[in-house]
Amino acid sequence: MKIVDELIQLLGVENVKFDPEELEKYSHDETSGVEGQIPLAVVFPTSTEQVSAILRWANQKRVPVVPRGAGTGLSAGAVPTKDSIVVSLERMNRIVEFDEENMTITVEPGVITGEIQKIAEEHGLFYAGDPASSESSSIGGNVAENAGGVKVIKYGPTSFHVLGLEVVLPTGEVVSFGGKTLKNVTGYDLIRLFVGSEGTLGIVTKIVLRLVPKPKCAAVLLVPFRNIQDALLCVPKVLSQSGVLPASIEFMDKASSEMASRFLNENIPNPEAECHLIFELESTNKQSLTREYIELGEKLMQMKALEVYIADNRTQRMKIWRFRKAIAEGIIAFRPTHCMEDVVVPTAKMPKLILSSYEIARQCNLEVLNFGHVGDGNVHVTFLKPDGMNDEVWKRSLEKALEELYKTTVQLEGSLTGEHGVGLKRKRYLSMFLGEKEITLMRNLKKLFDPNNILNPGKILPD
Repeated sequence: MKIVDELIQLLGVENVKFDPEELEKYSHDETSGVEGQIPLAVVFPTSTEQVSAILRWANQKRVPVVPRGAGTGLSAGAVPTKDSIVVSLERMNRIVEFDEENMTITVEPGVITGEIQKIAEEHGLFYAGDPASSESSSIGGNVAENAGGVKVIKYGPTSFHVLGLEVVLPTGEVVSFGGKTLKNVTGYDLIRLFVGSEGTLGIVTKIVLRLVPKPKCAAVLLVPFRNIQDALLCVPKVLSQSGVLPASIEFMDKASSEMASRFLNENIPNPEAECHLIFELESTNKQSLTREYIELGEKLMQMKALEVYIADNRTQRMKIWRFRKAIAEGIIAFRPTHCMEDVVVPTAKMPKLILSSYEIARQCNLEVLNFGHVGDGNVHVTFLKPDGMNDEVWKRSLEKALEELYKTTVQLEGSLTGEHGVGLKRKRYLSMFLGEKEITLMRNLKKLFDPNNILNPGKILPD
């Protein structure tokens, strides 16, 4: 095959895969129900110069290129859709520089996010980007999706932590933005344009990340509620009236906690509760932390909590978090045919969104569970295929359910996706949330950076 031969000549045979059996895993990510095409080849650059050479060649030959990190995405953003090559960044996994004095770390895109967190903690610092997939996702993928996670309400999404980027444009040109400073208003903020662009405008090859002092102590509160509405109504009250800013506020409905319990083979406290909230508090000293969690616990009991379980050592905290992080694993293990969504609404409108999802599922004869980051209004409404439903009925029912879910989200002044991205999965719904002028502006930006439409074509923008 001519394309493979040219890639081998460009990169060496050790950096090119073309065996169909090896290529299959690069035709999909972790998005349920979305399969792409087998790529023509997968290339594994090890330097910015090689990424530049690949894109320069692809642009000249008009060969579509799909960038890929660790393949943990949930929007089919790294899925090939037509004859294309995949550029896997997994071998670009070096720590370029750790600058303790300036509290920054410079990394290549293939570094696993959890490794960055570990290195920072060894030096008494903290990388606050904390997606649920931190042990498996790459930082390049986090940047491409502007990943959120469980601590967004206190620390913000990935974009809040990116100080500088090196990017290879679709033409092969290499550009750099930002640096190590917290402030920088020298011209347009192009960093924020590339963060969250889902690999459609350029391939990120170096990232400068901001670190912060590591919290000295933390506590986790597990709070069961008899009634979902009571639980969700307390969230904006805690944020606006308690005087405490939790690092995390997470939600698990009964179906979610049952899924986690089944996966872990372990019961959650108060399994009869209709839902559980998880609060994480951080502080600089144990005394103030204790005061905060006692005050918060008392307020939560006044807000109709059934109980407040407090974990103030690492082992106990991790035990609670295991339930939250096992939900997605349980869904994949026990209900592989599903659709996990990522809608986000203002926090005070969470009750309407989540309660509506149960009615939508009932009307469409589907099952549903809800979990996610209610502290920032981002919930993962997950529709499940019932046992015995055939594939065609599932497909039709799911389309109807998604349409209704998105209509409700629009009515609640929400957004299509909070952290997973649009990708291939959600692009046909973009026009429900953005007007024609806004989408045209995005198309023009894409054309400016990628005039031949070679870089991750078919993602974000509707056909």
